[in-house]
Amino acid sequence: MRGSLYAAASQPPLFAVGVTFAECSSNMPFPDTHPALRRALTARGYEQPTPVQEAVLQPGLEDRDLLVSAQTGSGKTVAFGLAIAPTLLGEADRLPPSPQPLALVIAPTRELALQVQSELEWLYAETGARIASCIGGTDARREARDLNRGAHIVVGTPGRLCDHQSRGSLDLSGLRCVVLDEADEMLDMGFRDELEQLLDASPAERRTLLFSATIAREIASLAKRFQKDAKRIDTVTGAKQHSDITYRCVVTAPQEIERSLVNVLRFYESPTAMVFCNTRMMVGQVQAALLERGFASVAISGEMGQNERSRAIESLRSGQARVCVATDVAARGIDVPALNLVIHASIPTASETLLHRSGRTGRAGRKGTSVLMVPMNQRRRAERLLAMARVNAEWEAVPTADAIAAQDTQRLLEDPILANASEETTDELVLKLAETYDAKKLAAALVQMYRARLPQVEQIRPMSVEAPSSRGERGERAPREERVVSGQWFKMGVGRTERADPKWLIPLICRLGNVQKRDIGSIRIEQDQTYFQITDESVERFKSCVAGAEPDEVTIEPSAEPAGGGYGSRGRNPGEGKRFGRPGGGGGFKGGPRSGGGGGAYKGRGGSGFSRSKAGGPTGEGTSRKRRS
Repeated sequence: MRGSLYAAASQPPLFAVGVTFAECSSNMPFPDTHPALRRALTARGYEQPTPVQEAVLQPGLEDRDLLVSAQTGSGKTVAFGLAIAPTLLGEADRLPPSPQPLALVIAPTRELALQVQSELEWLYAETGARIASCIGGTDARREARDLNRGAHIVVGTPGRLCDHQSRGSLDLSGLRCVVLDEADEMLDMGFRDELEQLLDASPAERRTLLFSATIAREIASLAKRFQKDAKRIDTVTGAKQHSDITYRCVVTAPQEIERSLVNVLRFYESPTAMVFCNTRMMVGQVQAALLERGFASVAISGEMGQNERSRAIESLRSGQARVCVATDVAARGIDVPALNLVIHASIPTASETLLHRSGRTGRAGRKGTSVLMVPMNQRRRAERLLAMARVNAEWEAVPTADAIAAQDTQRLLEDPILANASEETTDELVLKLAETYDAKKLAAALVQMYRARLPQVEQIRPMSVEAPSSRGERGERAPREERVVSGQWFKMGVGRTERADPKWLIPLICRLGNVQKRDIGSIRIEQDQTYFQITDESVERFKSCVAGAEPDEVTIEPSAEPAGGGYGSRGRNPGEGKRFGRPGGGGGFKGGPRSGGGGGAYKGRGGSGFSRSKAGGPTGEGTSRKRRS
């Protein structure tokens, strides 16, 4: 008779992170492990078990079903490999040939299944265990042949395992144990029916080990049905969420996510980094942008075949690529060495997704950084997400070019190649360089070569990282701050009378002066003219382009800073003034002011431009517009 999970869950957790190793084990690492597995662990450099590994090895659990909650990167793959060893091996040194699988490990994704297979292969290397995988995106006929030859342990994804079981190539009648790895993720992905099919086809007397980051209602229901007298093991309760991961939130303008991402990658330079996006389309866009800027990057998303995904992961592991752009399909199962940085290019849809993504770094005691790119208009959403995930994050602006340059300098000074270079080398080229050039020139050349290999930094306007205050005590909105930049002022002969609006003024200024939106500082709209600021870096180009533009009806000329605050502040010299076409006069913008014609920033109802009407308002050349009385 199956025991109740709720009764098991009500028991005190067998193991909590706060318990010391000395309280739970003898001085010998992995004391209750099969000798063959213990030798494999020693050869692999394992000195002490992780909390979840220690927990599953406690005496009396050799034949028990286990319900284990453990976070990503806790060493749970080795943990369940150790836990099922007594069931598979008993007192034998090696496993004899078996016509049916003895153990089945079910994982949510192809990558995780392959990782589990790889871990179990070295762990069981001395036992003679044959381990086969069954995952989507690979040749099912080859998998069927592997199963037919005999496999002691089968690792796979739910859909492909069900296909083999339905076709008769996977015989589950001899199973001694079943492991559900990251069961919460499999249920979230809609695999409940497949899991039930596989468990129903397994012998009733098997052991069932269920590993999950959280024990939600659906997990409890599944365990209640398919486990008997399950022992609850909790290695998460009381532990700080992802204690080896530093969370940072970078505030950026919504339209500058990709450019901000470049600076974040440059500032937190990591041997390997993962960038997560919410959609396949965004994955393609972000990877293309990174490739264009000189980052060696690969992409992984759901529609890719397994061979293509495997090649991408291998490129990361070999160092050929340093950045992986992926959808959440890759948030599970990718274990890449030196993955110190995870970036969320789009805000995750759930706190579990945030934790799963971030869990790719900060593994096995290593430190990691998780950076959340937060458009300034989505800050509250990000704050709610962090609160639900119970993690604290540091808020900061996009790294500036100066800050990145300082990091580059520090990294160069600390580069091991400089510290490890031998002064006694007799290399002919080294000696020839030392004889030909002095030390200062050689150092300058080294710095130049170092900087040449780095992707270009983006010039980005920093955003305020202060949390937005809603309203004052009386309910009034705080005044909008004007953007303060170092630049020169200009004025344009159009103002409130002609319904001047930054929505069409900014594109007009950009077109006439060959500048970008970020090159424009404050904009002050007055009754009959508009003042605007161009940054020092772009002012010469702006004046040159303005001087060469075709004259028309709008005058742009240098100006002193206006005395008043004006209207429509964006919160953001010398030469003769010149008149230029207003929106509506053609030249690449859609329409003019609302009653203007085609070609400007607003689509008008009239003809090709606008002129001042007798009443002082703009009208289309081809039509007139009656004023309302």
